[in-house]
Amino acid sequence: MVMKRPIRGALLFLSAFATLFFISLAPVLAQEASDGGAPLAFFSPVIEQGIHGFFELLDKQKFLFLLLALSLGYPLGRASLKGISLGPTAGTLIVGILLALTAKLAYDITYSISGLVSTIFLLMFMYALGLKVGPQFFAGLRSGGMAFIVIGIVVWALNWIICVGGAAVAGLAPGYAPGIISGSYTITAIIGVATSAIQSGAYVPPEGMSAEQVGANIAAGYAVSYVLSSIGIILLIRYLPSMFGRDPIADAKRAEIEMSGGSSAPVPGASGSLTLGYSSSEIRAYRLEHKTLVGRSVKELFDKYPEAPILRVVREGEVIALQSNPVLQSGDVVAVRTDVHDLILSGAEVIGPEVDEPEARRVEIEAADIRVGKKGINGKTLREISHESGMGLQLRALFRQGNEVPFNDETKIYFGDVLRVVGPDSRVQAAADYLGGRAIVDTAVTEVSYMTGAMAVGYLFGLISITVGGIPIALGTSAGCLLAGIFVSYFRSRNPEFGGPVDEGARAFIQDIGLNMFVAVLAANVGPKIIQSFQGTTVIWIALIGTLGALVPPFVGFFVGFRFFKLNSVVSAGAATGARNSTPGLNAICAESQSNVAAVPYPITYALTTVLALLGGYIAMVIS
Repeated sequence: MVMKRPIRGALLFLSAFATLFFISLAPVLAQEASDGGAPLAFFSPVIEQGIHGFFELLDKQKFLFLLLALSLGYPLGRASLKGISLGPTAGTLIVGILLALTAKLAYDITYSISGLVSTIFLLMFMYALGLKVGPQFFAGLRSGGMAFIVIGIVVWALNWIICVGGAAVAGLAPGYAPGIISGSYTITAIIGVATSAIQSGAYVPPEGMSAEQVGANIAAGYAVSYVLSSIGIILLIRYLPSMFGRDPIADAKRAEIEMSGGSSAPVPGASGSLTLGYSSSEIRAYRLEHKTLVGRSVKELFDKYPEAPILRVVREGEVIALQSNPVLQSGDVVAVRTDVHDLILSGAEVIGPEVDEPEARRVEIEAADIRVGKKGINGKTLREISHESGMGLQLRALFRQGNEVPFNDETKIYFGDVLRVVGPDSRVQAAADYLGGRAIVDTAVTEVSYMTGAMAVGYLFGLISITVGGIPIALGTSAGCLLAGIFVSYFRSRNPEFGGPVDEGARAFIQDIGLNMFVAVLAANVGPKIIQSFQGTTVIWIALIGTLGALVPPFVGFFVGFRFFKLNSVVSAGAATGARNSTPGLNAICAESQSNVAAVPYPITYALTTVLALLGGYIAMVIS
């Protein structure tokens, strides 16, 4: 019987956990043996020491903590209860928090992982996400900019009212309100803004309460509400379209087509743009026998039969270079690529008998994007270009300024146009030379220098801060890297040579590992702080207000976008999660819809509400 995959996975992770445990246990057993004792006689104490040693090991080896959180969080996130699952991000967050809490409660070990680690992985995630959605971002801004702004304001205003009003109704001490705003919004910077209000004297603590106590309240409100809101927003955003009777996968596909202007082909640089996919054409080999073809050159036959180009000529076992435009002889084996139906019906009749000649059919077919870089091409028709350099190639799509345009033989080509062609590698390279461009083909290489350079520019842009009334206003480094990725992919859609190649597999890996490593670091650092808030009914009020502040505003924001502005359900969910500044929520709706189109409005609402949330956090502290 074949073992089911979930069982295999569970056994794998249990084995890993046991291995780590016994690594920690080994020094204790060795010490017992050296003292002349019998290890088994001290089994319970040894086990206890081993568990203690295991959590100490995670504290000393921070990277091990992160790997364990991900390796256990992913299968937890995939587990489904009546069709509902947490997803890998929430699973990783829960595992990380449980590990950190257990270490603190049982052994008084407080995990602390450098913020630099979480920053690196978060910025990698944001840049990779920007690469995915860049071309659609500007189309989305043009089509729904006002709707996105309204959604952002609605989400921010409701969050502020719920958190500040809820804290006042519950009679919570000063500091809790901005802390709950920070946690429910998952914007740590709000803590800094609220603290600056205390340090600057804009807020003076009441008599009998120190500034340190107010700061502790801020941290407590943040810790509890952050954890609950981080998990809750993932589940809410993920299933928002379904709550309103929409199929997120179908809606996402519809939105992708709408935002591409009805284009059926991915723009240059987009995922899948250079995938060969299905084709009705096939390469087959024939022995040349018909006298009407003998004595004619390959180029001459291409001009007469452009729909069935000859891709290779084999003469007496030797491959004849097509660049020399050879004249065909009787008995030559020619490889032809055209519609399979036509080849079956008339191939043998027109050319000669079909033969099994592997060397003739060993033709490497490439899909490539070529940008027209010669101004001398301006105004030439596709018929003319095909006659001069199109032998053996098929034109799959034509792009102008990032938009796909229909074409026929009389379509004129201009400087900057991008042609997507399919054919033998040698012919693709020849066409690139003729057009004055470089053939961009599917590759496993990722240009790291472009990626890091663009991220550096985005990071610096995010650092730019303007102080208004003592409140620092900045876009933020994560949003800066997101915009860097957006602009790189946007410009690449107009010029595929821009930004260097980025393998889609590498981009997807960076996006996935970046977010979940960030979440694992966050879990390690925030987990122990929850304990400080477990006093009386305060923690209940924080949990209630924080959860309402985290979930009600994006739900209303989605409703406004979906019902009043008639936005696509997945796009509206993306706008709502951006307005709530929830990167994990964005990842959840992208996973649910099997598309990244939800990220199109995300930077717009994210940037707007980041500024408003910082302002609101400062005001909330001042009026506490």
